Amino acid sequence: MTDWRWQDDAACVGTDPDAFFPESHEYRRGLTAKAICAGCPVVIRCLEHALVNHEYVGIWGNTNERERAVLRRVKAAS
Repeated sequence: MTDWRWQDDAACVGTDPDAFFPESHEYRRGLTAKAICAGCPVVIRCLEHALVNHEYVGIWGNTNERERAVLRRVKAAS
């Protein structure tokens, strides 16, 4: 079972979740989410969660789907 308590301290608490799940053509919405993540005290924990739990959709830990795919490939190669 995943411990989600870290989210209580996230900068995105109370933000519209749709901002973190933009469609591929909604580039600006992704930037808005990433700007929120940039100042988040739990951004590393969020990214770790996304990588461990295979979150393939949305902005997690200040990364989008493509950025997390690169991180996964780098980790697999090491």
